[in-house]
Amino acid sequence: MGKYKIHSDFKKYEKMKTPISPALLPLMNGIIETSFNKKKPEKGVREIIKKIPGYQNEPIEIRIYEPEGIKEALPCLIYLHGGAFVLKSAAFHKQLICEYALKTPCKVVFVDYRLAPKHAFPVGVEDCFAAFEWVCQNAATIGIDSSKIAVGGDSAGGALAAAVCLMARDRKASKICFQMLIYPVTDARQITESVKEFTDTPLWNGKQNQKMWQLYLGEGVHSNKEYASPMEATSLENLPDAYIEVAEFDCLRDEGINFAKALTENGISVEFNQTKGTIHGFEIAENSDIVRQSVIKRVEALKSVFY
Repeated sequence: MGKYKIHSDFKKYEKMKTPISPALLPLMNGIIETSFNKKKPEKGVREIIKKIPGYQNEPIEIRIYEPEGIKEALPCLIYLHGGAFVLKSAAFHKQLICEYALKTPCKVVFVDYRLAPKHAFPVGVEDCFAAFEWVCQNAATIGIDSSKIAVGGDSAGGALAAAVCLMARDRKASKICFQMLIYPVTDARQITESVKEFTDTPLWNGKQNQKMWQLYLGEGVHSNKEYASPMEATSLENLPDAYIEVAEFDCLRDEGINFAKALTENGISVEFNQTKGTIHGFEIAENSDIVRQSVIKRVEALKSVFY
């Protein structure tokens, strides 16, 4: 019997930790990127790779995943992957975004933002905002309904998605219609009970979380810290409605709960899903019924906004 009542679907990951040592990151990211590129999109989904201008006009890559055979303009989910702000997107991300594209249906724009520690805050989040603006400006060309653009992300990608919503509001950019945050990072202060309690949980824990913030924030943040740490925003008013999902045995659990409450208190409609028996990054168990049910809820949330 393990220390935590983790569902049997995730037991084989109990001893697994996500390495984020700067010395190992180049090797890790090479392996992760190869695995992601080898994985083919799901049948019925087309993958289009483009280079676009990121922060300060430096080039970044995006991938557009679109259901085949649909001619009319579709809603769009701009998806920002997790990985502690330092890791590339995992292969399971590709399966998930193909499911969102097919089952919603919508187009998914997947952003390959630049990573810390080489590119510390605000480079990654500014890359994501640049990608959002590019999608808005090129919506007609790439077959996207500009009135139905949402952002989403998991873990560190959840922090980036929430931040892009804040930036769009503050910079009076195009309107984002929805935010989908999966076990999101939201608070650099690391003051919750779960971040203090879960220092030895599988895949991710409070000790790693502390290291992540050191790598992402670099030499510190002198302005707009809420774009790194959304819970520190002065106001969460006038943001898009949200779907927020958290995992039970995850040091980030309470950050997600707190962010959902804070949005609600600021008049934002939030659908909240607290999964049970789960760990951070639990979609790694792609065939788990719990994962399947979570994906269904996410797709239904997107459908309710887009259609």
